[in-house]
Amino acid sequence: MNHLWKNLLSLFLVIGLLTGCTSGGDEGAGSTSEDSQGQTEQANSGEQTGTSYPFTATDALDQEVTFEKEPEKIISTIPSNGEILFTLGLSEEIVGVSDYANYPEEATQKEKIGGQDLNVEKILSLEPDLVLAHASGAHNSEQALEQIRDAGIKVFVVQEATSFEAVYESIQTIGKVTGASEKAEKIVTGMKEDLEAIKEKASGIAEEDKKDVFIEVSPAPEIYSGGKGTFLNEMLQAINANNVVGDQEGWFKMNNEAIVELQPEVIITTYGYYTENPKEKVLSREGWGSVPAIEKEQVYDVHSDLVTRPGPRLVEGVNELGKAIYPEVFSE
Repeated sequence: MNHLWKNLLSLFLVIGLLTGCTSGGDEGAGSTSEDSQGQTEQANSGEQTGTSYPFTATDALDQEVTFEKEPEKIISTIPSNGEILFTLGLSEEIVGVSDYANYPEEATQKEKIGGQDLNVEKILSLEPDLVLAHASGAHNSEQALEQIRDAGIKVFVVQEATSFEAVYESIQTIGKVTGASEKAEKIVTGMKEDLEAIKEKASGIAEEDKKDVFIEVSPAPEIYSGGKGTFLNEMLQAINANNVVGDQEGWFKMNNEAIVELQPEVIITTYGYYTENPKEKVLSREGWGSVPAIEKEQVYDVHSDLVTRPGPRLVEGVNELGKAIYPEVFSE
């Protein structure tokens, strides 16, 4: 149950379902420009690959934050921000992370500052000079964030993101406010190159060979999937696969009958890290015998963090999907 809650919470933080949204809460769906992210630099800008101080930036909650120097002690309130910080090489500066931070291994050794509910007392005790929050959880943490600001600590809320472009912008923004712009640019460039390489591989898949895929991000009876405006949809497009629910918006719950009617050729689950034998459980579902994916046992599990967490590992998630759906193309 604990794993289920953690997984769902992680997903909900990503897709904004805790705020009652079914699609619009996705991580920045459609937000691909710096202006749309609400994170525009306002003064004394640095070079493209460097950061000059002081400068002022506006975060996802339209709060202006002025940075006089590089932060020396940083707290991340959400796993995706934490992964970005670690990838930027800021492990020494990170003094606290979300209770749900599980990657990289170093994250598990850091002080924990709460999950859905921030532990303000703990955060203040760590004396950070920057708290990186996230728009997906900011509404639930509004009072806590205000307490942190009142204590004289800078809070910067990173915009939600559901597209690769928005993730790139989040990485660049975090790089900017932490003085790691150059590294951020290298990360983004690497991600773009890797994604293009994957697309190049997938371009050889003929139209008649494209597979119809259904991805379920939570097990029965609460089966959720993602359509337009989600990472999952963009990932499937990148590998030339057809999302059978790609005509729907955002994240949504589906019933058995509707899924069976879609007749997917491949089913991907993303909850195997906390559910035993997810493939067997899908294959044994009553009334699913006519589904091609069941008949041919084309059911695979991909770790949720790789396909729903908006961070540097998203391209790795695309490759994992490719290996599951088109092993003849993507397996080394």
